[in-house]
Amino acid sequence: MHLPQPATVKTFATQFYMYAAIAVGAFLAAFSIAVFLLPNSIIDGGIVGLAMIGGNIFGNKLFPYFFILLNLPFLFLAYRHVGKVFVMHMFFAYALFVASLFFIHGYMPWEFEGDKLEVVVIGGAILGIGLGIIIRYGGCIDGTEILGIIINKKLGFTVGQVVLVCNILIFSLAGLVFPDWHTPIFSLITYMVVIKVMDSVIVGLDEIKSVLIISSKSKAIAEAIMHELGLGLTIMYGRGGFSGDEREIIYVIAERLQLAELKELIHREDPHAFIAIENLHEVASGKHGNDMVKKRVKIQNIISRILGKPAT
Repeated sequence: MHLPQPATVKTFATQFYMYAAIAVGAFLAAFSIAVFLLPNSIIDGGIVGLAMIGGNIFGNKLFPYFFILLNLPFLFLAYRHVGKVFVMHMFFAYALFVASLFFIHGYMPWEFEGDKLEVVVIGGAILGIGLGIIIRYGGCIDGTEILGIIINKKLGFTVGQVVLVCNILIFSLAGLVFPDWHTPIFSLITYMVVIKVMDSVIVGLDEIKSVLIISSKSKAIAEAIMHELGLGLTIMYGRGGFSGDEREIIYVIAERLQLAELKELIHREDPHAFIAIENLHEVASGKHGNDMVKKRVKIQNIISRILGKPAT
């Protein structure tokens, strides 16, 4: 019994889109390291950083071999402790990253020559974009995160804590290997740029806020929010811990640019209203989620047409 053709094509288009994105991310990461960071003796964190230290000592062209050698144990650990699907994505990202390095060394042997600050900002931004794309679509090229997942399961330390300790040790090692401490300091700054850009790519550039409003004039505030700002909201019911009074609690999701107008509106209706604002990394339903789904489906339809297969 065969599955219907439309479902098969949709799945294939989705997988193709995901692996194509990982391929782009792997190339950008390799380009940043080969063209910007390695020629200027700047390293990244994690296992990639260890491989870069080896490349700086024994020759930059050996960096891919150090990368392969150091990451092989983590592929095995990921297979044992994380899951087969993740290992497939991880291996695919590894393979494309290494292939991109060999391609760049063979056909694009460029070396960026400029001020250290230019190297840090431009190289770090490109690397952050590349790594962010890889992680966003389910891949990984750094073994310290695998180590963090395993230690988190066994000992309870968070993945972030494990990665931080590993990077402190790696940057300290760089300080011992390189002639002066300028290199590890610039490497640390580069790492911060990479993390910031990578997070922006993973969670998106849109800054979405969740707003919790507690007020005795909740009805007037809710009406103003819906009719003046055009925002949807949810009304929940709560009770004060000390007073025992029952209150309506308004929950709103708003864009960052709408926040100032929203607060002004709330304080206009009730100057004593309590407002709690939090960052949201992603909204998976409603307007924002539908927009994301529509964009992804549109790209998958384009891929299906290119491949000469039906898109539905």
